Amino acid sequence: MRWMKPFLSVLVMTMSLVLTKPILSQAQNPPPREQPNSCVSCHLEDEDLAEPVKAMANDIHAKNGLSCADCHGGDPTAGLDGDADAAMDPTKGYIGVPDRTEIPRFCGRCHSDPEYMRQYNPRLPTDQLNRYKTSIHGKRLARGDEKVATCVDCHGNHGILKANDSRSPVYATNVPKTCARCHADSDYMAEYDIPTTQVEEYENSVHGQALLKRGDTAAPACNDCHGNHGAAPPAVPSVMYVCGQCHVNNSEMFQESPHKEAFAEQDLPECETCHGNHGIKHPKDEMLGVGPESICLECHDEGEKAYEVAAKMYVDIDSLKTAIFRADSLVKIAETAGMEVVDAKFSISDARQFLIKSRTMIHKLSVEDLEKLSKEGMKKAMEAYAMGVAALEELQFRRKGLALSTIFIIILAIGLYLKIRELDQKTQFQEMELGD
Repeated sequence: MRWMKPFLSVLVMTMSLVLTKPILSQAQNPPPREQPNSCVSCHLEDEDLAEPVKAMANDIHAKNGLSCADCHGGDPTAGLDGDADAAMDPTKGYIGVPDRTEIPRFCGRCHSDPEYMRQYNPRLPTDQLNRYKTSIHGKRLARGDEKVATCVDCHGNHGILKANDSRSPVYATNVPKTCARCHADSDYMAEYDIPTTQVEEYENSVHGQALLKRGDTAAPACNDCHGNHGAAPPAVPSVMYVCGQCHVNNSEMFQESPHKEAFAEQDLPECETCHGNHGIKHPKDEMLGVGPESICLECHDEGEKAYEVAAKMYVDIDSLKTAIFRADSLVKIAETAGMEVVDAKFSISDARQFLIKSRTMIHKLSVEDLEKLSKEGMKKAMEAYAMGVAALEELQFRRKGLALSTIFIIILAIGLYLKIRELDQKTQFQEMELGD
């Protein structure tokens, strides 16, 4: 029976873990407490006061078990007999509706407390209040400007949704509309002396079309460039770093270009100088060079070295683009005719990659580096073109062979027909002789 002792020990330990697991789980994630709440009952009795309660049905705070009193204070267990003063007793911590200037601190009581927030979402940052204080909105609010955005203007107050909920006003595709509530209102923004066309320009930009029309949430919205809680317009020296969050290669190339120092001397915003800001359009090769759509000519005149550099870079890009088009068109004809062109298509794909790299390289303004890339791309395009020619020549050879084969088969068929006819005539003649 000596073997029973360790067996029973293991059994007791296992049962202990099984029985305590639900208890531990409940302690870590306590369910919402269902109990009488005078805040809810009183507000629902008055239609004018019912909206906050109704909105809380989908609120993320309510879903995590927080009640009216967790934000507004007071005693929701009091006042069930109709005595509202008992529920809203300041001695019981009742705050009520916070002053507008106090809203960031009001929300920050919880959202700036890492220990408190960890029990709900450990990954949620708790520096939003400090970031807000550094923002244009936060600084102006601290000076008493109550028109600037606070937490509730962007997130809402009752009925707050998760940021990744597509119904939330701070969901990626909704951010421009949320910012536009203030920034597109010319009357509201009149005293700040800033444009109110940014959102309209953004909606027609390459970024806006990607986000709002195609639903590409990887495309930047207002907060991706300006920040959200720490929102501020990018300063001239930081524009490249803002754009460089996504356009890494372009940013690195610009760092090595002559424009870097020249723009710094003239206090020009780097990427923005050529591409704009809110109304950025899809870049075209014609923006380079010395043609009518060139933006290089806005700063450089004929006779300057920069003018020659722009012209040379455009020729290299355009030549590679034309070579790829010619090769691709020929290969498609061969493919449509049923020829095997897999290797040619791979070469075209490689050529396109060199074209993309070449378009990025223009930000470095190095004619030598660009020429090297374009030559590699031309080599691949020419390989593909040669394969296309070979495929079409093979097609012609096959067609000629098929024609000769067809003629041979026809001649053979005619010969067989004549032979069979001759044999039939001989047979009929022999039958006639036997009959006689």
